[in-house]
Amino acid sequence: MLDKQGIAKRIAQELQDGFYVNLGIGIPTLVANYVPKNMSVAFHSENGLLGMGAFPYAGEEDADLINAGKQTVTALPGASFFDSATSFDMIRGQHIDLTVLGAMEISSSGDIANWKIPSKLVKGMGGAMDLVASAKKIIVAMMHTSKNGKSKLLDKCTLPLTGVQCVQKVVTNLGVFEITSKGFLLTEIAPNVSIEMVKSVTSGKLNISDSLKIVTTH
Repeated sequence: MLDKQGIAKRIAQELQDGFYVNLGIGIPTLVANYVPKNMSVAFHSENGLLGMGAFPYAGEEDADLINAGKQTVTALPGASFFDSATSFDMIRGQHIDLTVLGAMEISSSGDIANWKIPSKLVKGMGGAMDLVASAKKIIVAMMHTSKNGKSKLLDKCTLPLTGVQCVQKVVTNLGVFEITSKGFLLTEIAPNVSIEMVKSVTSGKLNISDSLKIVTTH
């Protein structure tokens, strides 16, 4: 299986030179550590930073330099800082090429639920609803099952939705899944994982690509 770093490495392969990319909280933030060499990518954080770099080394943290998840980050040369209004202008104006988000549930039609569990307190939905409505491409990074072993890839989400039919691709610890008109399409499978295992923990409609390959992270 892939660990969280492996998921981030695989998603980093989706980056393209010149992309403006927003990274959600959790596994998505790790993608900034694996930008391919000789590629220029501008990472955007909705709290007001464009040009976010990798996480700082221990002892080099700047408490005033954080991402939307309040983690300390670095800023690349040429980075810019601005208020939330300007930041959300960038999002709603469709200037973000790729958004990588975590999720609690994904439906086989590309719906995403990632902001609220009923009866649990949350600080708010953050920028997720704006991002799923405006980004040109959305990839979800998450573990395939919940902590109690239940599938997070479903025919229909049971939690409050963040967005409808907006996700194009999901990368989990078990593989890479594209959202199609016929449900989830497994295009890449993690090392040492069988198709039978993926089927056993996927509740949503699942199809297997005729050209299925093993996930590579290098």
